[in-house]
Amino acid sequence: MSPVPPLGPTLCRLADAFLRQTDRNRSTTAAAAGAVVLTGALVLTAAVSASAQTITPTTPGSSVFTAPHGAAPAPALVQVAGPSAYNLPSEQSSAQDSVAIAANLLPAQAEAPAPSADQAPAEEQAPAAEPEPAAPEQAPAPAAPAPAPAPAPAPARQWSAPIPGAPTSNPYGVRNAEYAAGYHTGVDFAVSPGTALLAVGNATVVSAGWDGAYGKEVVLRLADGRYAQYAHMSALAVSPGQKVAAGQQIGRSGNTGNSTGPHLHFEIRSANQYGAVINPIAYLAARGVTDF
Repeated sequence: MSPVPPLGPTLCRLADAFLRQTDRNRSTTAAAAGAVVLTGALVLTAAVSASAQTITPTTPGSSVFTAPHGAAPAPALVQVAGPSAYNLPSEQSSAQDSVAIAANLLPAQAEAPAPSADQAPAEEQAPAAEPEPAAPEQAPAPAAPAPAPAPAPAPARQWSAPIPGAPTSNPYGVRNAEYAAGYHTGVDFAVSPGTALLAVGNATVVSAGWDGAYGKEVVLRLADGRYAQYAHMSALAVSPGQKVAAGQQIGRSGNTGNSTGPHLHFEIRSANQYGAVINPIAYLAARGVTDF
């Protein structure tokens, strides 16, 4: 009787073959499923693409040429008299024999001498035909209405806010020991760098450049002798001696000099020196500027 071979190695080989076949089946199934999903995605993409490229015709609007037209106006005719039949006096007469000539159209003739007593009276002339009545004059056409006068030009702008509509972050006059004057000498407008800054009035540029703690600044001498100062600017658009108009851009806001963040420090000065200041908001409000 032959010995029975051990089952351990045989079972291991069978199990290993089974696992390998199972892995191959799973890979085939996954690949097939992936192909199905990919095919469906391609079909869906093609459908969506085709749908996206579909152009829906728009509804045409009514054409101006379909609007009803009014009837053409009748010409202005004036009828003097109704038509009448014209017949010659006889068949032998010509048309010229029946034409009456108005007396004022007859050729001028020299006045004949008065007949003497022994001469026979001249053949009496037929009375001159009365002239036909003249056609009534047409009423003059009404004069065309005079064109409306052109509107008067808007008055030139006299005053403006330095940044219309900008919010204020630090008002004028706030007590602060860190300031040399002991208080805030201007008003701060919280704006991003690069915001356009406008001349608050018609003015002459006094200075435009770097000024220590104020950074890049512009000082304007206004028409009433006061001074407007713009500090911490990032860019200048004017130069000393230049004339500017109210609302004209003079530069852009920034964060130069002694500044803790982007803003415009704006002052109104009674003299071109530090501390000679007045409330800039009250000054502009008294001149009709309210968009702060």
